[in-house]
Amino acid sequence: MQTVSAVMAHVLGNIINLTGPGHYVNWGFIQLSVANLVVIGLMVVVFFAAILIPFKRPGGGDR
Repeated sequence: MQTVSAVMAHVLGNIINLTGPGHYVNWGFIQLSVANLVVIGLMVVVFFAAILIPFKRPGGGDR
């Protein structure tokens, strides 16, 4: 019997073609795969959202 993660990897592997060549972006001496660039972009968005979104504080006091 296969584990859930193995089944999910198989399903995602059938949906997304993982056997093709990777796609890369070049900026001079910097070379990143498109997948890594997407992950870095999402991390930056989450970082700025965490800074800009006001969180509620216990007691309702504004500081």
